[in-house]
Formats: sequence, C-alpha cells, structure tokens
Amino acid sequence: MPADLAGAARTLFGDRLDLAAAYAELLVTDGVVRGLIGPREAPRIWDRHLLNCAAVAERIPPGAAVLDVGSGAGLPGLVLAIARPDLAVTLVEPLARRTAFLVEAVEKLGLVPSVRVVRGRAEEAVSGASGGEPLAGDIVTARAVAPLDRLTAWCLPLAVPGGRLVALKGASADEEIAQHAVTVSRLGGGTPEVHRCGEGVIEPPTTVVEVVRERVVGPPRSKSTKRSRGGRRR
Repeated sequence: MPADLAGAARTLFGDRLDLAAAYAELLVTDGVVRGLIGPREAPRIWDRHLLNCAAVAERIPPGAAVLDVGSGAGLPGLVLAIARPDLAVTLVEPLARRTAFLVEAVEKLGLVPSVRVVRGRAEEAVSGASGGEPLAGDIVTARAVAPLDRLTAWCLPLAVPGGRLVALKGASADEEIAQHAVTVSRLGGGTPEVHRCGEGVIEPPTTVVEVVRERVVGPPRSKSTKRSRGGRRR
C-alpha cells in the first residue's frame, strides 16, 4: 500500500485493514493472471479500486442486505463486505471464470457466510430463473456496468420497495441523470441523486448516483396481446 494512502485506508477499513490488504494481494496476483484486473491497474489497486469502493459504505445503512450486480472481481461488493462486517452481501456475476474467482476469494478471506456468490444476470436473479431463489436487497450496487437507464432496468427490480440502487459513477453522473431521469421514473424509480462519498478522506471523492425504488412496475405488455370483439384485451 502506498504510504500516502495509509491514513485513508485505516479510516475506511479500521481493524479490517489487514483483510483488505489480503484482498488487494489476491487482485494483483490471481486477479491479473486470470484477466479480472488489467496489469496497469495493479499499481493503482488501492486508490482507484479499494478506497474508491470502500467510501461508498457511508451510504449504506447498518445491517443492510446488499446485492452487487456485475460484481466482476468483487468491486464494490467484496470491498463493502470487508469494510462493513454488519452487511449481508450477495455478489451477482454471470461469467463462470469471475464467479470462480469470487468463490475462492470469499473462502480465502473467511467471509463465509456473510458473503455469497450467485452466478447469473440481474434479470434472472429477480425471478430466480438462474436456478436459485429470487433475490432482493435493501441496497443494490453496481460499478462500471452500464448507463443509468439500462442499469436501472436491470437493478431496480432487485431492490425491495423503498430500497435503493447505489451506482458508482464518474464525471458523467450529472449528464446521465439529465439524459435518463424520465426513463428512471418510468421504471419505478424516484428522482436520481448524486452523492460524493469519502470527502475529506480520499481525493477525489467517489461519485455515486442513488435511485429509490418508489413503485413496483410490472413487465411491459406484449405487443401480440389480442383484443376481443368488445375491444377488451383477453
């Protein structure tokens, strides 16, 4: 860990800093070899990845059930589980090689049973189509997965009513909100809000866009639905 980041790391991880360091080592070794982390990212694993993700913990209430969609190498889901042992975290990832890494990392870091890995897409996780039970969480996280409109369509149905999508975004956050706010509302979400996490601890702070699930929206009507003679659908 770079010496200039040690203070921020202690603030964000507390007495679990050694566990965070063990995860960082997995990322820069197995993660790079297995193609989950680019070789150029290894020197920046703390500031660009671990601290950036850990700062988001301030937006998550105590004891929350968290679903991390498109978890990849475990960012931000595994980082949040390390920083916040009170959370129950489910890592949702469709690719086999990534889920294999996640399962091994969870076991090596001793995070069972507070962290579990589910292989599948967000759309499948909602209904349990991937073979398991349907998933739902108080908080649904995602990092570098998709633009806000698609992300909301995939992730918001996984949040319980009143739960939140917490999406890690960069400089495009305000632009995405302006472009997709109408779609977010149509999908049952409230007004998207931008929050800066880790101010005064990391520079730059982590930018997140939060969307509350205000309404449960059913699936779109099929175009093939026929009308009866009276004009009613049947």
